[in-house]
Amino acid sequence: MLAALDVAGNPSSVHAEGRAARALVEAARAEVAAAVGCTPVEVVFTSGATEAASVLARLPGRVEVEPTAHDALWAQRREGEGAGSYAMGLANGETGLIAALPEGRAGLLLLDLTQALGRVPFSFAWSGADLAVLSAHKLGGPKGVGALIVRDGLDIASLLPGGGQESGRRSGTENVIGIAGFGAAATAALRDQADGVWARVAELRNILETGVEAASPETIFVGKGGLRLPNTTCFATPEWKGETQVMAMDLAGFAISAGSACSSGKVRESRVLRAMGFGADVAGSAVRVSLGPQTREDEVLRFVQAWVERRARQRARAA
Repeated sequence: MLAALDVAGNPSSVHAEGRAARALVEAARAEVAAAVGCTPVEVVFTSGATEAASVLARLPGRVEVEPTAHDALWAQRREGEGAGSYAMGLANGETGLIAALPEGRAGLLLLDLTQALGRVPFSFAWSGADLAVLSAHKLGGPKGVGALIVRDGLDIASLLPGGGQESGRRSGTENVIGIAGFGAAATAALRDQADGVWARVAELRNILETGVEAASPETIFVGKGGLRLPNTTCFATPEWKGETQVMAMDLAGFAISAGSACSSGKVRESRVLRAMGFGADVAGSAVRVSLGPQTREDEVLRFVQAWVERRARQRARAA
């Protein structure tokens, strides 16, 4: 990204400066395609996964959305006639649960890869999906840049009409600096996955869950024992509100969330957990803790100690 700051040309211009910017964009497109398992021509750069998901509003017929999908997809559901489209997350951002891909479904399939890409093996080419959305920041890249993956040969209306950039699928001058960072992050994510980095993260998540469970056997770990992302744990401690836990752990120096982190600072009962069949007590007391490649075991142990101490105080106040 620092190198891209020195490239001042518009990637749509034909002069030397413009061609240099275009080269950065196309190199990043190839890097993102390699991480997704698609061809570069199928990658359309956007401002993020939310903008990419707006493609659903441009498709004909009804739009069915998995009940546990991210709000960016959930907001696009629509009644209609015909085969329509179905949108779902490959992995859930709140629970970390990895979904099975549907078989034999009529109509178009859109996958939200935002949480899963780079953390679990995936290839758009063999997934059976027609469309996919993702964001750079979930790969460790910059915020404000993402991509829509469109199966080669599928004709869609432009996300943004205008100058016809991104092969006519999303107009507007490309965010060269952000796109360069996206490509670099995609390459790094592939390397981390190949090096077994996320297997170590999963071990740390298990240490965290073991410590919390030992001190609070009544705590419910959502999806434990199922196929999950290596970096995410979602647990609910009945009668201890999720927002209260978030504030308590923030004061202890740990940033966790109650529900999705993409709700403009809102703390509310988890729609995802209610859709999974959990009651209001569980949905309202759930928190999500995410780890990453840089997380250390001593940090996890300090988190457990801090959480256990605050759980003891909460029990004492409730007694």
